[in-house]
Amino acid sequence: MTDRFFSIHAQGLVRVAAATPAASAGDVAANAASILDLARQGDAAGADLIVYPELCLSSYAIDDLHLQEALLDRVEAELAALIAASAQLKSVLLVGAALRRNGRLYNTAVVIARGAVLGVVPKSYLPNYREYYEKRWFAPGVGLAGLDIVVAGQNVPFGPDLIFAASDLADFIFHVEICEDYWAPIPPSSLGALAGALILTNLSASNIVVGKERERDLYGASQSARATAAYVYSASGPGESTTDLAWDGQAMIHELGYQLARSGRFDHEAELIYADIDVARIRQQRMRFGTFNDSARAFGDPEQRFRRIAFEHQGAFADIGLKRVVPRFPFVPADPDRLDEDCYEAFNIQVEGLARRMEATGGSNLVIGISGGLDSTHALIVAAKACDRIGRPRSSILGFTMPGFATGETTKGNAWALMNALGITGAEIDIRPAATQMLKDMDHPFGRGEPVYDVTFENVQAGLRTDYLFRLANQRDGFVVGTGDLSELALGWCTYGVGDQMSHYAVNAGVPKTLIQFLIRWAVKSSQFDAETDRILTDILGTEISPELVPADASGAIQSTQSKIGPYELHDFFLHYTVRHGLAPTKIAFLAWHAWKDADAGEWPLDFPAEGRNSYDLDAIRKWLEIFLFRFFQISQFKRSAIPNGPKVSAAASLSPRGDWRAPSDGVANLWLDELRGK
Repeated sequence: MTDRFFSIHAQGLVRVAAATPAASAGDVAANAASILDLARQGDAAGADLIVYPELCLSSYAIDDLHLQEALLDRVEAELAALIAASAQLKSVLLVGAALRRNGRLYNTAVVIARGAVLGVVPKSYLPNYREYYEKRWFAPGVGLAGLDIVVAGQNVPFGPDLIFAASDLADFIFHVEICEDYWAPIPPSSLGALAGALILTNLSASNIVVGKERERDLYGASQSARATAAYVYSASGPGESTTDLAWDGQAMIHELGYQLARSGRFDHEAELIYADIDVARIRQQRMRFGTFNDSARAFGDPEQRFRRIAFEHQGAFADIGLKRVVPRFPFVPADPDRLDEDCYEAFNIQVEGLARRMEATGGSNLVIGISGGLDSTHALIVAAKACDRIGRPRSSILGFTMPGFATGETTKGNAWALMNALGITGAEIDIRPAATQMLKDMDHPFGRGEPVYDVTFENVQAGLRTDYLFRLANQRDGFVVGTGDLSELALGWCTYGVGDQMSHYAVNAGVPKTLIQFLIRWAVKSSQFDAETDRILTDILGTEISPELVPADASGAIQSTQSKIGPYELHDFFLHYTVRHGLAPTKIAFLAWHAWKDADAGEWPLDFPAEGRNSYDLDAIRKWLEIFLFRFFQISQFKRSAIPNGPKVSAAASLSPRGDWRAPSDGVANLWLDELRGK
């Protein structure tokens, strides 16, 4: 990979910072010095955009001092000095200042870049209730359009009708609003987003009262989600006057509803927080979210009313690291509370889906193949819970373990132990005689006694198992519950037609392999079943993922799925960013490398076993990504185009052509492979 591969700018990210400078009760010179000091720190850290608090040059809580000429003159003088000093900086600065224009005083954000003022945005909504008296001093900016203002000798655009866009860094497009604008029923940033801004910013003062921290965080998450954007927020910190109010200096950065960074609070030291915003991903999300574009039309296409201020950012495209947490497991949150919530929802989505299908079909029984592996184990416990929920006896679940040529005693034993513990109707059908006869009839070498274990040898077994299950369902007034998971569908790791690709209801088809493991752990932890069932489930979690179709080799090593097609933890990562976000392969590799390069860095999901905490270098990631791309785009779609019904579980991925993913069955992978290989 070239150096450009490691650049956040080349990968569609922008580094933003929220600043909490040392505040004062009107010491403009001290305020300016703190602002400039943080600007230099942010610039050294590679920040493309630094957002400061509201009125940070003058201080916010100074009441009628806002109308003192001496103070306003000093604000303009210090602002001019700050603009001049910014010529040596690469960062764009958003600085809060009170500015005079046409006999009015405005509470504004001054947008500064490389010694120039790009524009000035006045606060649209002025609070004048409870502790706020802003209309006593300032004029509202709402409704202004097409105006200019002179700042430090520069005549620049003025108004809330501005968005700012780098001409040389794709998707670095931002909008500015100020404090109360955030709390408006329709914030100005909503229109800014509809006009094309991908990063929304807020310069705030925002005194602190009990519970307000949660409210601010809720608004930041909500606005970034609703506006399909990032939201950067900075509030005034300690140092402001505490005559009647107090200040905590909360700063936050959100993206698409998730908090990426947050500051300390009530700190007396100046602070900068950083996050690398994936602006390319935000743009791609808007392309997928038709309602966003419909809203722009409904509001009269705001892009026609906004002035887009272009500027040359001159990004270096160097490797400056990544200031962003990239979860190793996109489907499995590391946060214990979120993991518990997600597992609860996923498990119950599956249970409800299967329960409804049981009621709709009117059949007497469920038929399910039990191998003792992860997928069939999970499908079985979902089936057991579905029976409990609608008042059917678990004995109406007909579980069949069907040993083949490579079935291990451990998995077979676990299959029987689980069926007995759950109280279902268990049975065993040895498929080896039928498989041997079929291989003889086909004149396969194995049928003549030769140790040939090719795909035909494997699929004869896989197909017979499914064939038995369907005929058993016919015989016993039931329907077949599929056990294959989302990860296997993504890779095409399933036997088409008369094989594990087919069932009457594919209850696991929306659940990736990595999540299934945690759903089983969750079932144990949340006591969904009794202690004996929990013990068996825990044993099953520790077994090797294997189709058990090929006999062990001379060393005794059993067939391993992951040694052949690659680690499911990587494939699930690739799947998430391919289907949910449509990212280019090089960017997926970039994110995977940051997520997986160091096993000791970052968070792991709760109770993740220490011996399973893997790391992968870039060569390994590229190797397995190429396999994923080939299998996903070229050789597997025909299986997904014909999959049975099954519930969509995760918003991040569903491969049903009815529930989410639609693609040609005869597509090719060349385009994606060429992009990864740099062709």
